[in-house]
Amino acid sequence: MSDDWKTGGFGLYIHWPFCEAKCPYCDFNSHVAQSVNQRRWTRAYCSSISQFALEFPHRTLNAIFFGGGTPSLMSSNTIEEILSHISKNWKFSPNIEITLEANPTSIEAEKFKNFHAAGINRISIGIQALNNYDLRRLGRRHNVKDALNALEIAQNLFPSVSFDLIYARQHQTINQWTNELKQALSLGIDHVSLYQLTIEENTAFGDRYQADKLNGLPNEAIAADMYLVTQNTCEEAGLVRYEISNHAKPGAESKHNLIYWCYGDYVGIGPGAHGRLTLNDVRYATEAKKMPDDWLSAIETGIDHTIRMPLSSLEQAYEYLLLGLRIREGIDQKRYALLAGKKLSEIKIEKLTNLGLITNIKDRISVTNQGLLVLNSIVKNLL
Repeated sequence: MSDDWKTGGFGLYIHWPFCEAKCPYCDFNSHVAQSVNQRRWTRAYCSSISQFALEFPHRTLNAIFFGGGTPSLMSSNTIEEILSHISKNWKFSPNIEITLEANPTSIEAEKFKNFHAAGINRISIGIQALNNYDLRRLGRRHNVKDALNALEIAQNLFPSVSFDLIYARQHQTINQWTNELKQALSLGIDHVSLYQLTIEENTAFGDRYQADKLNGLPNEAIAADMYLVTQNTCEEAGLVRYEISNHAKPGAESKHNLIYWCYGDYVGIGPGAHGRLTLNDVRYATEAKKMPDDWLSAIETGIDHTIRMPLSSLEQAYEYLLLGLRIREGIDQKRYALLAGKKLSEIKIEKLTNLGLITNIKDRISVTNQGLLVLNSIVKNLL
């Protein structure tokens, strides 16, 4: 549908692929680099933005997100120039959200003031743990003092602040996680992302796990209990779950993330960046070249740097179902039927409702907290 982006919104994701060190749990497209020519990369980002803007003009951006990698390693001048270029190519919504992911080292925290002046109005800090022992085990380069200091600076500068925590860590008990989460929620933030530690292939943790050297991971039952404790603790603190791993005070939900989950259109720029774009009634999945040098070279030599794959109606319906059921408000059955060309099975909906795994109110299907523990099974059942 050519108008899907009007329903879900329109966003821009910019991927900065560089980090100072690779965390052992991370499977993102990130690369350790001793030095980066930021002028060269700025030109490449602006060139890619111009190319997309020619194809998708006259749209209004609801959100811009600098992710990575570690985009807080970008200079504030780089960010300012990129944002200025974006504003010349697309209109900004009056309340546009412009987010930067940041690491809370003391050096980067000092740059927050310059990031704010460059146009960033939302910061997302990768704290990950609130004890130094686990921070070291997770490969983080900051300590708790650095994290709290960065958070305080951010809260004094930005209208919206979020941070990430990882739970179900090695040797972590339910009581330890409950106390850590309560401490985090007492810090006055309006948004928090809480991720269960997952062991991914082609990571240091993945290699250790395969070699039976990653001890103390909680079993599935304990991890599930930690998830339910997370939901209840956040609810009590007034941070509502609006997505599986994301909690916010009303009005502080991430607009950028909601564009993904509500199946809007978004441009993905940078090495390995993905996108979803609708052009002439055809919806495309886009993916940029993954390796930084390959992406940069393609941009500079004028080679097409993005793979585009047209999505069938059924593929769109599947993505809408899979993404939409992650969020609290769920999916609109009418929109699903419009994409798929058929309705979901009323018998299956009734069965899942009776099991307490979903709710079905006014043609909207939402997954309950219990249902989120088996979300993949629910999606498979409905399809």
